[in-house]
Amino acid sequence: MIVANRYAKSLMGLAIESKKLDVVRKDMKLIEQVCRENREFTLFLNSPVIKTDKKVEVFNSIFKSKVDKLTLSFLVLIAKKHRESYVPSIAEAFDEQYKINQNIFSAVVTSASGLDKITKQKVLDLVKTQLKGEVELAEKIDPKTIGGFILTIGDKQIDKTVARQLSNLKKELLNKGLN
Repeated sequence: MIVANRYAKSLMGLAIESKKLDVVRKDMKLIEQVCRENREFTLFLNSPVIKTDKKVEVFNSIFKSKVDKLTLSFLVLIAKKHRESYVPSIAEAFDEQYKINQNIFSAVVTSASGLDKITKQKVLDLVKTQLKGEVELAEKIDPKTIGGFILTIGDKQIDKTVARQLSNLKKELLNKGLN
């Protein structure tokens, strides 16, 4: 979303200039979490009926003791510009821009029952050898994989699951049967 990216970029610039980049990232993660976990809060942000001063008051009551002054000032500014409905998207866009700025890559490993610590570390080490930068590894569980794993980094995917191997074997047997 263009609007969210522009505001996130502006906040990123302010955070870098103020030498508070990591602090603001932590704040934006908190804001993103609050939006994700509280449907009522998101509905509140999107409501055209609720006046700006009330929204500013709520921002202050929720976040004043939890976020940096820069982040709170940014939220107030967003509300005064009637852009508060973009707060969840701005928080998400900020994190994406932070990762780009800090050369952090996100990787997701999907397996049937989760990875033990040793295997997870091996996967993380493998990913780090392929990328120049830090890696954040997220884990998903999908019983349909049967065994093995799917590693997703950006738009690239490595599928080493038993389900994929069975599918490939089935195709191969069908192709041989037709010839």
